[in-house]
Amino acid sequence: MPFDLVPRFAAVSVVALLASLAVSDVVAEADDTRTQINLLPKYRQECATCHIAYPPVMLPPASWQRILGNLSHHFGSDASLDADSVHQISTWLTAHSSGNADARAAPPEDRITRSTWFQHDHAEVPASVWKRPAVKSASNCAACHTRADQGNFDEHFIHLPQ
Repeated sequence: MPFDLVPRFAAVSVVALLASLAVSDVVAEADDTRTQINLLPKYRQECATCHIAYPPVMLPPASWQRILGNLSHHFGSDASLDADSVHQISTWLTAHSSGNADARAAPPEDRITRSTWFQHDHAEVPASVWKRPAVKSASNCAACHTRADQGNFDEHFIHLPQ
């Protein structure tokens, strides 16, 4: 390489490296906070009437497919939907599901609360918190995560109810 090109090559390399680091930070942040952006309207309409619209990254594709394939027995409730709605929601959830290595393995019973990442992230939460009347269970994310309905699970927005 001619000597006069070295500074330009170095500058381009530094810019490329910084850009890749910035993208990595955004992706890591999205994985860490389980951020959901642009929810499928059908998903929000059908699922968020009973519980928060859990971000798709919280489960691997196989879990979402099993859940949507058995809505008549949806964790103790009949959440049946028409075939077109199931197809739309299943396709969207699968396309946006977990890319996080810790969440790839399907948790027992396809329960988010039994996933490795969930148990790790909530290890410091005393068992008594899950039994509080305002919380009731670990699946009630919105009880503590004040922005869960927006897909924001950042620890800066946690409030443990009494």
